Amino acid sequence: MRRRSLLAILLLALVTWPLAAQQAPDRATPPKAGPPPALHPPATQKRALSNGLPVWIVELHKVPAVQVTLSIAAGASADPAGKFGVASLTAAMLDEGAGTRSSLEIADALDYLGASLTSSSSFDASTIGLWVPTSRLRDALPIVSDIALRPTFPRDELERMRKERLTSLLQARDDPRAIAELAFPRLLFGPKYRYGTSAIGTPETVAAFTPDDLRAFYAAHYQPANSTLIVVGDVTPDGVLPLLEPAFGKWKPASPAAPAAPAPAPAQRTTREVFIIDKPGAPQSQIRIGWIGVARSTPDYFPLEVLNTILGGSFTSRLNQNLREQHGYTYGASSAFVMRAAAGPFVASAGVQTDKTADALREFFNEFEGILKPIPADELAREKNYVALGFPAEFETTRSISGNLAEMFIYHLPPDYFASYIPRIQAVTSADVARVARQYIQPGRFAVVVVGDRKAIEPGIRALNLGPVSVLSVEEAIGPASGR
Repeated sequence: MRRRSLLAILLLALVTWPLAAQQAPDRATPPKAGPPPALHPPATQKRALSNGLPVWIVELHKVPAVQVTLSIAAGASADPAGKFGVASLTAAMLDEGAGTRSSLEIADALDYLGASLTSSSSFDASTIGLWVPTSRLRDALPIVSDIALRPTFPRDELERMRKERLTSLLQARDDPRAIAELAFPRLLFGPKYRYGTSAIGTPETVAAFTPDDLRAFYAAHYQPANSTLIVVGDVTPDGVLPLLEPAFGKWKPASPAAPAAPAPAPAQRTTREVFIIDKPGAPQSQIRIGWIGVARSTPDYFPLEVLNTILGGSFTSRLNQNLREQHGYTYGASSAFVMRAAAGPFVASAGVQTDKTADALREFFNEFEGILKPIPADELAREKNYVALGFPAEFETTRSISGNLAEMFIYHLPPDYFASYIPRIQAVTSADVARVARQYIQPGRFAVVVVGDRKAIEPGIRALNLGPVSVLSVEEAIGPASGR
């Protein structure tokens, strides 16, 4: 149905880094001093349909529109061995044919209603989202019901999407940034562990998928017991539940096969190692530095949010101020803890001038060492305010509220999570930051991945004596280019 650009598919699904892991945030001015106001998130009213499907409803009556999101607790992490990418392709194919409608008929029907629909997946979830004027909700729900409950996975649409994805994966091999984002997790986790491979899979797996593979994944994971329906907008429970019941109330679970045991998680790194991925003629060097981080369930979530904001999670962070503002090596340097159901990576990143590659690496490690020292009180207060004052923006639209509630469902967050977020950020102390910095920032054990022109960057990198240096071709770093 939707004609997606080629590289956009890959860059959205590669490793699904948060935005902070790819570029510095654009808020250059730190928030003013003073305690942030209390946040009072809109109330969530929880109901259920006759088949047990949970329904979470948030009333917002200022705009006559509604966001309906079906969140399924299964994503790329549920891909079977040998079929990496099937979750992503299954989600993308949902609206390419459903019920009695073709992809074009679905598109025409939604356009007529003034509605928009998305279907996507991450490592931990698959999502179908509908935005529609409230007056057209009754007419739109049967269409969404078909997409969610009765997808047809037509072979001709699969072939088109397969070609798009194979082209995207091929084009990525000419993009140093895409190479870095594919290579870093592969070198960190290994190609057999799910986090080591792009969410969209590999050329080999994408080339081999059949409609039956998608149907099998759908049957195993798209089930009411594994899902929650989130409705945000100009509705009331009494008004919307009678509309949802005929659309989703008859959804019954299939009989899935027992899931295969996942590959054992890789061991944490114990030594520092440098990997140079040779991309002759590259105009920049793409740097990725880090190791295995933490899961979303970590009890250190709030101290880590503050720590990372200071280190590389904001425009005024130390990494960005150093590499961009002070030295001019890059347009933006950042860091992020990529938190998933299992421990994802911690990664610091930048694209830097080729002739400043070694200098940039030196400054990265200067900041890693510096974050282990006590944080000045004024800097700590400023960055806590940065996090706290930015948080209410997460509740400005029906889509953003729906996304936050989906996160609550997928990661089993407590009911008071949003209301307590700002107080818990403000409660983080210098001692808390020091403790998590010592535990989670250990630069002597980091993997250092640099994609660039080997002839220009290797001598300077070796002179830094960061650790053993391995030189890899693009194929050695991210796997073969063709699946056939």
